[in-house]
Amino acid sequence: MSSPVHASPTRRSARSVVLRLLSAAVFALAGLLFWVSFDTAKGVDIRTDEPLLRLSDRVQEKSRQNEKLDNELSGVRKDVDSLAHADSGVSDATRDRLDRLSAEAGTSKLSGPAVSVTLNDAPPDAAPLIAGVPDPQPNDLVIHQQDLQAVVNALWAGGASGIKVMDQRLISTSAVRCVGNTLILQGRVYSPPYKITAVGDPGKLHKAIDRSPAIQNYLQYVEAYGLGWKVEDDKRVTLPGYSGTVDLHYAKPVG
Repeated sequence: MSSPVHASPTRRSARSVVLRLLSAAVFALAGLLFWVSFDTAKGVDIRTDEPLLRLSDRVQEKSRQNEKLDNELSGVRKDVDSLAHADSGVSDATRDRLDRLSAEAGTSKLSGPAVSVTLNDAPPDAAPLIAGVPDPQPNDLVIHQQDLQAVVNALWAGGASGIKVMDQRLISTSAVRCVGNTLILQGRVYSPPYKITAVGDPGKLHKAIDRSPAIQNYLQYVEAYGLGWKVEDDKRVTLPGYSGTVDLHYAKPVG
């Protein structure tokens, strides 16, 4: 029988050094992870939903600040309009042209007969309302950006002179965007139900709504799962003038 093979002292020493280095590396990595976790949390329990709640609160606060600034800007715009119509040496022709441009840009009030469309989420526990329809997925029960855009586009196609979404007037550069089922419009945040109001010929507006393939698709979900849909006529509505900035911001190449 052969005698057992023993590692040399040199080999044992090298192995011991490697093990100590590996242990030191593991402890260093653990310490780094603890420090990163502490720096990220800043004293907050990151295993709770509190940071997310605070983010939601900040979004709402910024939305309220934007609304306040919009109101202040609207007041300043009224002062500017009053000065523009005062006896300042501007000819009647020039003043009429400014009024027409203001109306076309959507920065002045607009009154007339209107059609309003209201969309709303279905109940979260909604069940199929039609036999044979599959159970709804969460996305089937909420209003999406494409639904709001479909209504706005149909109303423009129907010859609307002006459109208001919630309490804000749309202009040519307005973007109707949603994050989840929350509407973000011109720096402000809204939750359903969403109301869209268009001033124009009610008959033409109704026809445009009925002809829209995207709206017809939405109405299938209304029938199947109970999404909210209401169309109303108003004899006379006054849309507010757009009070936000009309400056265009775009990216520029570096250098």
